[in-house]
Amino acid sequence: MKLVVQVRLLPTPEQAAALEATLHACNEAASWVSEVAFARGEFKNFPLRKHTYDSVKSRWGLGAQAAQHVIKKTCDAYTTLKANLRAGNLGRPGSTRYRRAADKPISFRPQGAQPYDDRMLSWQIPGRTVSIWTTGGRVKSVAFT
Repeated sequence: MKLVVQVRLLPTPEQAAALEATLHACNEAASWVSEVAFARGEFKNFPLRKHTYDSVKSRWGLGAQAAQHVIKKTCDAYTTLKANLRAGNLGRPGSTRYRRAADKPISFRPQGAQPYDDRMLSWQIPGRTVSIWTTGGRVKSVAFT
């Protein structure tokens, strides 16, 4: 069973800086992966990993799990875009809105969400804290509500 939980973190200023740097790195990497996917016409997870995984890890200093999530997030964004184009949610083919969406790579906002899983995040429920992976190392005792 998969459990999805949305919580609000209450980090100290130092913890917040580490978390923000991680978001920026992950979203910059996702935008780069998107450009590679768009240029190659390859939008599936496993084939795209062959072309981007090592570069994402080394260039942005991401861990293995974070690199996997960045690539998957990019693939999911293209899947959503294609579904919206097919459903006509972005106008008819050839329209300005349709072309604007389809003719360029997807880009990710620097503060955009980044998925975490149990390998990157551990919960200390009684103390209402989490230990979370960042590009600067694991940040422990981050309060949440």
